[in-house]
Formats: sequence, structure tokens, C-alpha cells
Amino acid sequence: MAKEKQTGEAKKLTPMMQQYMAVKEQNPDAILFYRLGDFYEMFFEDAKVASRELELTLTGRDCGLPERAPMCGVPFHSAESYIARLIQKGYKVAICEQMEDPATAKGLVKRDVIRKITSGTLLESTMLDEKRNNFICAIQWDDTYGAGLCFCDISTGQTQAIEMFGGGLAGAVISELARFEPREAVLSPKAMEQEEVITFLQKRLSCQIERGEEQDFTEEAGRQWMGKHFENTPQLQEDTEGRPMLIGAVGGLMAYLHQTQKNDLRQINRLEVYTKAQFMGLDPAARRNLELCQVMRSGEKKGSLLWVLDYTRTAMGGRLLRQWLEKPLVNAAQIALRQNAVQALLGDRPRRDGVLEGLRGVFDLERLISRVVYGSANCRDLRSLWQTACHIPQVKEHLEGFGGSQYLKELWEEIDCLEDVADLIDRAISEEPPFSLREGNLLREGFDEKIDQLRDLLKGGKGTLAAIEQRERERTGIPKLKVSYNKVFGYYIEISKSYADMAPEDYTRRQTLTGSERFITPELKELESQMLSAGEQLTALEYQLFCKVRDKVAMQAHRIQRTARAVAQLDALCSFALAAEKNGYVMPQVDYSGVLDIREGRHPVVEKMLEDQLFVPNDTYMDQGDDRVSIITGPNMAGKSTYMRQVALIVVMAQCGSFVPAKSAHVGICDQVFTRVGASDDLTRGQSTFMVEMSEVADILQKATHRSLLILDEIGRGTSTYDGMAIARAVLEYTASKKTLGCKTLFATHYHELKELESQVSGVKNYNVVVKKRGDDITFLRKIVPGGADDSYGIQVAKLAGLPDSVIQRAKQVLQSLLEQAPQQKTEGRKKASQPEAPEGQMTLGGAMGEEVLEKLRKLEPDTLSPIEGLGLLYELCKLAKEC
Repeated sequence: MAKEKQTGEAKKLTPMMQQYMAVKEQNPDAILFYRLGDFYEMFFEDAKVASRELELTLTGRDCGLPERAPMCGVPFHSAESYIARLIQKGYKVAICEQMEDPATAKGLVKRDVIRKITSGTLLESTMLDEKRNNFICAIQWDDTYGAGLCFCDISTGQTQAIEMFGGGLAGAVISELARFEPREAVLSPKAMEQEEVITFLQKRLSCQIERGEEQDFTEEAGRQWMGKHFENTPQLQEDTEGRPMLIGAVGGLMAYLHQTQKNDLRQINRLEVYTKAQFMGLDPAARRNLELCQVMRSGEKKGSLLWVLDYTRTAMGGRLLRQWLEKPLVNAAQIALRQNAVQALLGDRPRRDGVLEGLRGVFDLERLISRVVYGSANCRDLRSLWQTACHIPQVKEHLEGFGGSQYLKELWEEIDCLEDVADLIDRAISEEPPFSLREGNLLREGFDEKIDQLRDLLKGGKGTLAAIEQRERERTGIPKLKVSYNKVFGYYIEISKSYADMAPEDYTRRQTLTGSERFITPELKELESQMLSAGEQLTALEYQLFCKVRDKVAMQAHRIQRTARAVAQLDALCSFALAAEKNGYVMPQVDYSGVLDIREGRHPVVEKMLEDQLFVPNDTYMDQGDDRVSIITGPNMAGKSTYMRQVALIVVMAQCGSFVPAKSAHVGICDQVFTRVGASDDLTRGQSTFMVEMSEVADILQKATHRSLLILDEIGRGTSTYDGMAIARAVLEYTASKKTLGCKTLFATHYHELKELESQVSGVKNYNVVVKKRGDDITFLRKIVPGGADDSYGIQVAKLAGLPDSVIQRAKQVLQSLLEQAPQQKTEGRKKASQPEAPEGQMTLGGAMGEEVLEKLRKLEPDTLSPIEGLGLLYELCKLAKEC
């Protein structure tokens, strides 16, 4: 009955509203922007939503029903800003345009949706972050064969795909999603059943999810789409052979894009197939904790590694630099290519400055050509493309002189100066074109003879009006006679009431006003017809010719995209060079040795944030032999976490091809970097802080290999002391043992008992952060030295944090009481362990002289000694020891 009622009401709607409802039924999930004249209008529920979200006045319109239809609208020429706000709030927008000229249409103007705008299909520069890709992805899933993922940024045409299989598939897919951070995802029916993946997309990435059709994700459908979009090269055939999940994901994504964009999407013409083995593994926790591209708390770029390294001059280079940081390399030869290019750019500053100066004039070629191919580019976009083409020759000229870098030579060969494209645009497009393509004045004078003729007619017509006005004043003797124009009446002669009786017989009265009369003449009517026709012809012809010019530029998309990719790479390499020059970085030695030897390493972000302080550098040596695991002890706030992150960031930078903040560095390639830093809970999933910690540790131990680098901070602190200590020790033994893992591990802890592992487990070394103590006050020296710390200085750190003095004093009393209550045998056992008997035959310190040496050592506070004082004391102790 309800359906019959709705059908009956629909029949009562006006023809226009019936058309609206028919289009809306085909796009129920989107807010429909329905074109009416110069406005996009919204009706019924869409109007209510848009009114609320965009703060628009909600009005009404007669629709044939007893109640007026709720209605609101926005001007079509400023619709982008309103659409952007709706997309930002998670809505979709369907653009319904007039498909024929209202002036020539018979009856109701035909309308249809020309595009559906979603968060993952944005093309407009005003809606996009210029230095960040906007990916949409598709996921194909099969419990037997694995998963296929395809990522595409339609604003640049960049498309990448990967196939995954084996154990821990959901975790592997999530890591890849974290790398690309898509804003929209199209999932096959099987993929929609993966709750862990769905949760990550929605909760962590705020990603919109669409359910795809099974038939779109088949291998056959994928092959058909690949044949339409991507050149069927032998390399692509080899890369996709035997990967049905990957091909299915490509098919599912391309089907969705064509359904929503209703365009041939020619800018998507290059598919990059990659594997996990090509890049360093960085799971979501590692990306978050290392703050590669944004800081954890605010999500801002400032304070991240990207913020430190980004000196790019172009939007394309900025996006690529982010991708390089998200995907560090594991191939030493590829890393060396980048390093040598950076070294060459550093070594020839005049040429590099010439390249950078050229890059300043380069607009976003990738997104410009995508809009050109898509058909949404306006005259200003083409002018930006022209300006870019004018600067590219300068870039190429200065790039040619760099020697010693094969990479830079290849980029020089890839860059096309696009002289023919620049010439076409400059001959055709006005230097200062309007924003709208329907306002005229799009094309240069002299580009087309017919356009020039129509313009001359319009200019002559205006001169003719002035001549007519002067002639009629003289003929009639009416001094203030005016010839004017408005959209309602066209051209007319206006005479004040006092002279109205003097109007000649050939004047036909058209309108009476309070103080004047308006007339028309046969001459004005004929002139009006000619001029109005010329204006309409000119506007239509200019638009038609502009589209032809735009299509000719679109035909060169492959050349322009290839040049854009080369320029982006050059810009990213220049950014690495500038960062190295400005921050004092050095080129690391990168190989497969497994050694990590960093001399005077620095944290790239922390040292940049310190304005009036010097950063204290630290050495690091680790390998896959006797120095696999470093146990780091010391108080909170002393710099343990900073040091460990610093080591990881230097490894990431080195494998990206960047120079690093150190005096020297030798980096053995790591296949994965894992971090477990800080305390957090996940209440939405019913997990406590300790549960989250243990889940992350379990995930690390399952996925890490002997070539991985682990950053583990305070494992086991979320539970009781003995449970936590037992877990921490077991984890350490597991990571250190070559039988289980045997990988490089930095392990910060307050469990000082774990220092015993240095003498019990092969490959473990103790390190601590030096603290200077004077009475109850401590000073953090930020220096990592061999050996373990004997105190965590927790009460002193609490005092520095500003706890009330009464709390500090009470804490000291409680601590003293706990120490006194400790079992005597435990204390004696510790003393015995710390002072072992000398083996037989070994010389010991004895007698008065020996006691004097021991007494001096007991009173010694090495942290407070200057180098000169230390050498003097050492000389004195050596002299006493010889006398013992």
C-alpha cells in the first residue's frame, strides 16, 4: 500500500519534479545537485541535509503536491566550495546537468548525472591537498588464493596494485592500507566479510566503504579493463601473470570509477605492479610511533620527518617525497642511485640553483593534465600548463651538466620540453582568461578568423549605438535623448517626459516610466538582432574551439605525464640535497652486511625543534653477531625513547636514499622496522593498555626476521612487577637467540634486573643514559654509554615534573621503608654477585694501598668530572695500583 501511495503521489508531481525524482532514484546514496539555470538546486530530504550542513536558507517550491517541496540551492559558478564541504563531511554529490540548450529545447530540458563526486574521486584542486595523494582502493579477497589490492589517485592517474597471500593476511592488508591511507575503498563481497580490515578502514583511516559487485572483481573483467586502460607491454604481462586477485582488484576499481565518473578516464594509463619484498615493512604502529609524515597527537605535518626533509618546490615532488618516506627501499643498488644523485646535486650548487629556480615556475603537471584529459580543465588550467612548459627547458638545461649520476642522466632523457604544447596554448588561449568557460574572451585575437569577425561586429555595434544616439539628438532636437540596453527590452531610446511629445512618428512606444518614455525603432530592432546573434555565436564558437584545443593537449597526455614523473623525482632528490646541506647530513654506506654503525647520530626532528640548544649526539653499533640486542636503562625523560627513535629514523632515511644526521653511518639494510613505544588502550574493542601492548609485541615477534630492527620501549610495565619482568626477559631472550629470531633490537627498560642478561645471553649488551646527580637534583646529559644504570631516579624525575614537596618527601620515606624491608639474603646475594671472588691466580687489591684505591673509587662521581680531571685521577689510581 505504501508503494502504491508513493506511486500515486509521484504522478501528481510537476513534470520537472518527476524528472528530478527519476534522477534521484538512480542516485539514492548521493546529494543531487540539480541544475536549474544559474543554480544547482536540491529538493526534499537532500535540501534538508544540505541546508543543515552548508548553513543555507531552506525555502520551498510548488511541486504538484499539497505541500511545497523543501528546497535550497547554490550558484553553479561557486558550487565547488559547497561540494568540498559536503565531501569533507562524508557525503557524496551527484552533479545533474542540463544536457541541451534551454533556449532551443522543446519542452522540458533534458538532464542527467554527468559525474558522482566522492571522497576518493576528487579532481578539483580546491578540494585536494596539493602535496598529498588522494587514493581510492579496491580489495579483492579469497580465503584460498589471498587478497589483491589496487590503489589509484585519479587526480594524477597514478595506479598501483599488489597481490598478497599466506598467513596473517588481514594484518598484511592493513599494513598496506596504512601505507596509502585511501579515502575511499571498494570491497568485493568476500572482502566485506573481513571485520578486522573493515574496522581499520573506518576507525583508523575514516575511509568511506563501498560494496562492489562480484562480477566486477573477476579475473576476466579485470583483464578487459586492463586492456582498455593500460598498454599491454611484456613487462605488464609478466607482472600480472598468475595473479588473479590482483587483476580482480584492478577490475573492481576501474568498474567503480567508470560508474561514478561517467568518463573514459584516459589519464589512468599506467599500472605499477609491486610486491612487499621491494620495500621496507612498516606496520601502522611503526608509522605512527616514528611520526614519518605526521605527528601522533595533532596529525599535523610539522614535527614529522617529512617536515624536516620537505624542501620540494612542486606539488608533484612533495607527493613523491611522502611516498618515498612511506616506502623505503631494500635494494642497495636502487638506494645507491638516489644517493649518488643527491651527492651530485650537493656538489654543484650553481647548477642545482638553476634547476631549483626553474622548478619554482612549475605547476602541478600531473593534476593539470588529468583535468585536461577528463574535460574539466578551464582556460586558466591551460595557461598554468603553458607557464610550466616555459620553465621546463630551464630545468632540463641545468640538469644536463650534472656528471657522475646515472639517475640524473635518465631523468634528463625523460624530461620533454613540450615546445609544441606550449606554442599551441600560447597562440590559442587568452593571457588573462575568465574563470568560466561560458563568459567568452577565451581565445587570443588572431587565432581564428571567424571569432575575430564576430568581435569586430560587436565592437562596431557599440560604436553604432553612439552614432545613432548623436544622430537622433540632432534629428529630433531632444538634447538628453539616450540609446540604452537591458536584458528585458533589449535596445531602446529613452526620452524624458518633458520631451515625449517631440518623438518622431517612426518611434514606437515600448514602456512608460515615472519620468521618461522608452521607444524602439526598426533600425534598433535590426541592430539588436545582429548584435545579440553575434554575441551568442561568439560565445558558442569560442567554447567549441577551446574544447578542440583542450583535446589536442589531451592527446599529448603520455608525454606530459612522463615529464611530470621525471620532474617530481628531480624535485624530491633536490629536497634531499637541500636537507643534507642545511642540516649537516652525511651520505651513509648502505649494504647487506647487517651492521648498523652510527657515529654521533642525531634525531632529525628533535634537533630541528631545538632553537637555542645543541643536540647531544650518540653512537650506535649493532650487528647480527655479538651486538644484536642493546638493553638501555636510565630514568624517564633522560632520552632513551628519543635515542631509539633516532636510530630507527636514520635507518629509514638511509633506505629512502636520503643523507642522515650523523658524523658517519654504515647501515645494513633492514627488511622491516617495528616499534612498540608508549602506553595506549583500545576501549572500543575492550582491550586494556597491557592487552594492546601484548598484542603488538606478539605481532612483532611473529612477523620479524633476523634482518629486522625492533624498537621496544618498556615491555611488561602494564602488569605486576614480576609478571612484567618475566615477560620482558622472555621477549629479550627470544629476540636475541638466533634459534628463534636473532635480530637487532633496542630495548629500553626500568627492570634493572635484566642487566644480568649481558653475561647470560649471547649478543646482549647493556647501555645507559648518563645522569649527573648532585644531592636530590639530577641533570640529564642525554649521553648513551656502555653499562647498566643502577637507579631510575623516579622520585627526582617526579620532582622535576612539579609534584608537591610533601608528596616528594613522603615518597622518599616510603622508598626507604621498602628498601629496609627487603630480605637480607637478597641484599647479600646482590652484593656477592656484584663483588665476585677473584679467580685463582688473579692479582687482587690488598693492604693499605688497596684500601686507598677502593676508597677513591667508592667516592668517585665520574659524571661530574671534566676530561682533564678524569685523566689526572686515572693517572693517580694507576700509580696507587702498581704499589699494591
